[in-house]
Amino acid sequence: MVRTELENAAESLEHAADAAADETARERLRNQATQLADLATADRGPDHGRLARHEHILTEIADDEGGDVATHVDAALESLRAFRETVEGV
Repeated sequence: MVRTELENAAESLEHAADAAADETARERLRNQATQLADLATADRGPDHGRLARHEHILTEIADDEGGDVATHVDAALESLRAFRETVEGV
């Protein structure tokens, strides 16, 4: 099963990583992109807790980096939140 919103979030994070000037931020963004891309095709989708952790990390990076990085991260967060609305529970 492909989870399109998570794929979209991963793509936005790749764009954010390309825009990041800081190597640490680039690495963190690519790591998040890889994790979300893996979740997009996993047999079992992520739960609310895991998605919340991703949101927290991405919000932190966007606040630290600003500019184009924040714009791309915000797009990723929109996709992530759209997917989260479809997750059962909490």
